[in-house]
Amino acid sequence: MNGRVFMVVGPSGAGKDTLMAGAVAANPALHWARRVITRPETSGGEPFEGVSEAVFQARLQAGAFALHWQAHGLCYGVPHAELAPLSAGRDVLINGSRAALSAALAVFPGLRVVQISAPLAVLADRLAARGRESHADILARLQRANHALPEGIAAQEISNDATPAQGIAKLLQALRA
Repeated sequence: MNGRVFMVVGPSGAGKDTLMAGAVAANPALHWARRVITRPETSGGEPFEGVSEAVFQARLQAGAFALHWQAHGLCYGVPHAELAPLSAGRDVLINGSRAALSAALAVFPGLRVVQISAPLAVLADRLAARGRESHADILARLQRANHALPEGIAAQEISNDATPAQGIAKLLQALRA
C-alpha cells in the first residue's frame, strides 16, 4: 500500500506552513516532508534543515534529493528519506514551488497539487509580520503572487483568507478528496 504525494503551492504569505502544520496536527498519519533550504534555520517558518550553498550543492551532486528547485534566491531540496512514509501508506505533503511543478510531476507521476491563495493585502500583512524579508523583497514576492500554474497542471484551490482553523479544515478536505 502506497501513500500519495501532495505538493502544496502558493505565493509567499498564503499560509502554507500554518495550514500544513495544522493538518498534520489534526491527522498524524500525514507526513510533512522536511525540506533542505539554503537559509539559516533561525529565519523561522516551517521546520527545515538550513544549509550553506556549498553543502546543498554537494548533497545535490551526491543524489540526496528526490526533488530540488531554486526560488527567491534560495535552493530547496526534498531528501529521498522524507518520502519513506509513502511505503507505509502515509500521505506526504511537500511545501513546493509553482515553478517546480513540472519537475515534481516527472518525479511523482500521481502528484496531487493543492494551491493556497489569499488576497494581496493579506499576503502583504503576513509577509511583513514574519519579518524575514526587506520591504523590497516583500514587493517582489507580491508581484509574483498571481503567477499561474504551468499549463496543463490542475490543482485543488483553497482561499486562506479567514481564520487558521477554517483554512486547515479546507486543506484537510482537499487532502481527503
